[in-house]
Amino acid sequence: MEAKLNTKKDTELRYTPKKKNNIFLYIILIVLSVLFLAPIFIVLYNSFKGKLYISRTPFALPNSTTFSGLDNYINGIEKTGFISAFGLSVFITICSTAVIILFTSMTAWYITRVKSKVTSSLYYLFVFSMIVPFQMVMFTMSKIANMLNLDNPLGIIIIYLGFGSGLSVFMFSGFVKSIPIDIEEAAMIDGCNPIQTFFLIVLPLLKPIAITVAILNVMWIWNDYLLPTLVLGSDYKTLPMAVQYLRGGYGAVDMGAMMAVLVLAIIPIVIFYLVCQKHIIEGVAAGAVKG
Repeated sequence: MEAKLNTKKDTELRYTPKKKNNIFLYIILIVLSVLFLAPIFIVLYNSFKGKLYISRTPFALPNSTTFSGLDNYINGIEKTGFISAFGLSVFITICSTAVIILFTSMTAWYITRVKSKVTSSLYYLFVFSMIVPFQMVMFTMSKIANMLNLDNPLGIIIIYLGFGSGLSVFMFSGFVKSIPIDIEEAAMIDGCNPIQTFFLIVLPLLKPIAITVAILNVMWIWNDYLLPTLVLGSDYKTLPMAVQYLRGGYGAVDMGAMMAVLVLAIIPIVIFYLVCQKHIIEGVAAGAVKG
C-alpha cells in the first residue's frame, strides 16, 4: 500500500514542474503574439480614423467623432495609383518567384547529383552569398543594372533571381539528397533524358520544399522596398514604393491614406501566408533533417 502511495506522490512531483513550465511557456507565447499582432491592429483601426486624430490619439479606437469611413481608402487609392502599383507588384512577385523556383531547383539537383570539385565549389558559393549583406553591393548592383538595361520590371526579375538563389539552392539541395537516386536511374533506363527525368520525376517530388521556397520568396519580394527603388527609380512603382508618395513637402504625411494603403498591401500577403503556412515547417524540416 505504501509503495503505491509513494509511486503516486513521485508521479505528481514529476509532472507538476512540467505543467508549471508549460503554463509559463504559454504565457510567454501569448505575450509575444500580442506584441507582434498589436502593430497590425493599430494600423487597421487607424485606417478608419481621420488623419488628424491618428496623430493625436494613435492608440484610441475609432468612435463617432474620429470615424472617417472609407475616405482614407479612397484617397489612398487615388493618390498612390494603387491599381497599377498593385498589378506591377503582382507581376514582379509571381514571375520572380517562378523563375527562382525553376532555376534554383535545377541547379540544386545538378550540383547534388554530379559530384565534382566544380559543383562542390558552386554549392559553397551559393551558401556564401547568403551571408553577404545587401547593403555591401546595392550601389554597385544598381549601377550595373542601369548599364545592362535591367532597370525595368523584366530586368528586376533577373536581379531577384540572383539575390534569391543562395537560400533557395541551399534548401533544394538538402531536399534532393533525400530523394532515392534509384528512381531517377529507373526513369533513365525507361528512356528519359536528364531534362525529362527532372521535370517528370524530380520536380514533382520537390513539391513540399518548392512551396516553402515560394512562400519565403513571395513574402520577401512583395514587401521589398529598397531593391525596386534602387533599380526601377520613378518610372515604375511597386506597392511599397507607392506608399512613399503619400509623403508631402516638409515632411508632411497623409497618415490616414497611408494606413489605408498599408492595410490593402498587407491583406494579400497575409491571406497567402495563412493558406500556405503549414508547408513552411514541412519543407524546412524535410530539407534540413533528411539532407
